[in-house]
Amino acid sequence: MLAATDYPFLEVFWTILIFVGFFIWIWLLFIIFADIFRRSDIGGWGKAGWIIFVILLPYLGVFVYLIAEHKGMTERTIKQQEAAKSEMDSYVRSVAGPSDPTEQIARAQELLRSGTISQEEFDSIKRKALAG
Repeated sequence: MLAATDYPFLEVFWTILIFVGFFIWIWLLFIIFADIFRRSDIGGWGKAGWIIFVILLPYLGVFVYLIAEHKGMTERTIKQQEAAKSEMDSYVRSVAGPSDPTEQIARAQELLRSGTISQEEFDSIKRKALAG
């Protein structure tokens, strides 16, 4: 019971608040450093300057970067997400293969002509393509 009186509720709340604030601060640093290294509109000296500014004056550096580069950060993030989505879509299309039955039959016909597959395999692929 003595330990409960040594660490009252408000101190626990304050400790949790400080921990959450520190976690958010670290998260902001990761986001800002990732954005600095992702940028292609500034060179190495510009990136080094921003990093030094953020490290030497942490709070001021982060807030100035967020205020000065908020629009650019948003645009770069959207561009990166669109590129990742485009890559994923093209990968899925390449793995899934053609969904059009005529394309599947035409590809199977080419394989049959080249001797890669037999007539029975061609018939099987044709049946599957026409079945849907």
